[in-house]
Amino acid sequence: MIDKIVIANRGEIALRILRACHELDIKTVAVHSEADRDLKHVLLADESVCIGPAPSAESYLHAPAIISAAEVTDAVAIHPGYGFLAEDAEFAERVEQSGFIFIGPRAETIRTMGNKITAIEAMRASGVPCVPGSDGPLDDNKKRTRQLARDIGYPIIIKAAGGGGGRGMRVVHSEATLFNALSLTRAEAAAAFGNDVVYLEKFLENPRHVEFQVLADQYGNAIHLMERDCSMQRRHQKVVEEAPAPGITEAQRQEIGGRCAEACRRIGYRGAGTFEFLYEKGEFYFIEMNTRVQVEHPVTEMITGVDIVKEQINIAAGEHLSYGQDDIRIQGHAIECRINAEDPKTFMPCPGTIDQVHLPGGPGIRVDTHIYNGYTVPPYYDSLIGKLVAHGETRDAALARMRLALEEMVIEGIKTNLLLHQEILEDTIFAVGGANIHYLEKKLAL
Repeated sequence: MIDKIVIANRGEIALRILRACHELDIKTVAVHSEADRDLKHVLLADESVCIGPAPSAESYLHAPAIISAAEVTDAVAIHPGYGFLAEDAEFAERVEQSGFIFIGPRAETIRTMGNKITAIEAMRASGVPCVPGSDGPLDDNKKRTRQLARDIGYPIIIKAAGGGGGRGMRVVHSEATLFNALSLTRAEAAAAFGNDVVYLEKFLENPRHVEFQVLADQYGNAIHLMERDCSMQRRHQKVVEEAPAPGITEAQRQEIGGRCAEACRRIGYRGAGTFEFLYEKGEFYFIEMNTRVQVEHPVTEMITGVDIVKEQINIAAGEHLSYGQDDIRIQGHAIECRINAEDPKTFMPCPGTIDQVHLPGGPGIRVDTHIYNGYTVPPYYDSLIGKLVAHGETRDAALARMRLALEEMVIEGIKTNLLLHQEILEDTIFAVGGANIHYLEKKLAL
């Protein structure tokens, strides 16, 4: 039995985890930095422990402090949420070596899927379609690298094996710039990730970003919870997400989702995870797997009725999956807007004190946020302050509800990207559905 959980995160996801714990009658321990004493989940938790000063490296990324908090509060498990240490294999290993349950995959699974090259190898072995590429790391043999690039066909993209979040990658359009780009990407990868291993892939010029949510337990049971479209992006960061993805057929959904579930069984996956794909001209190409709960998990919850966070906790407690694949049905359509404390034109973070908040409501509206009147958004962390989700029987119904919800939502005292979301929801191309991953950036550049 898990009777007390340390929530090793902050903001809206920490509050989301706390609510799931309380529904399961599990006590909570909120760990927080000195800057986060007034976070809503800290005030609502059964216990709280300050783990260090404001900088993440001295608090939320400081594994010994988090594990110590679990020790002094007699907690049983640690939930990492997303970001920070959520996909840190060493942290997961240290948690379990210290006698606690890590609510997520095993450390070796995180290592395998955290390295793009080993992840692709594992997916190919499981029958998951991948982008044509070098099928392994590049060495110092320039003749071999030149031939690989020719065989793949320009344009190509050089990617860091340890990269993520849009970093550690460079597009190459001709052989003349290949080796200079390769050298720069290696240097950037070494500086950013401590690993200069890189590989080649075909660069898909106008793909969509479509991802599949999965759940798997330790007994070999695995299911997919359909797909999400996350193509509305800026600088590789998602802005709007929706489920299901427009234009994906039921046959495609079951084929690719089924392969993802089978891959989970083959690699012994445990917990919640997401397979991310580029989708172009009717074909799916695996790019990476996120071994944690995603920011955009609410849209999947809204269309399936599955509480992903509670399932994570139950799986970590040693229980079987609550659902079989035949239990999962698409119920309507859901759209999520990420609300950030940032200037809607320059995208610069805008920390400060919130004077007034009015959250929208009505049928099909969900708001996941930690903000409240008088809350001060600190300058030290990601600018995400909430997620606005609209659900309807159809995509058009969800769009209509989201437009109304954005009009109702009021956040005063700081700048937010609410105006950007209103522009996106009024965009005719977005309204049709199926825009590619470059569409929003091109729109913003006009």
